[in-house]
Amino acid sequence: MLGDDAAFESALRWVDDWESRIAAQAARARELSQRMAELTATATSADGLVAVTVDSAGSLRDLRLDEAIRRYPANEIAAQILTVTQEAMRRLVERVGQATEETLGRDDPAGQAIVESYARRLQPPSQSSPTGRG
Repeated sequence: MLGDDAAFESALRWVDDWESRIAAQAARARELSQRMAELTATATSADGLVAVTVDSAGSLRDLRLDEAIRRYPANEIAAQILTVTQEAMRRLVERVGQATEETLGRDDPAGQAIVESYARRLQPPSQSSPTGRG
């Protein structure tokens, strides 16, 4: 009978430990979700004429054009906007990687999958990096 009590106590401790690990993991997931929802990234062209901000989904949230941009042909302005937007998205992937690493840890498989997903969605194929590091 004593052996049964010890086994039962051991099983209860195992269940308690398991519940604690699950609760901690859920708390980290909520924290990461909250952090990522607040992420933005901004990039500015080298000449300062174009600045772009993207939100956590990679959507354009702000576009600023310096008045001096009027001196340039429309196709050059368009190309510069696209280039700066791609840089902002690259920076967003970096920030996602940093937030994920800080919240879940560098080697967490779920965190790695999140960063890889962002990299695939937001970066041109030649720039995609599974680590989110640029």
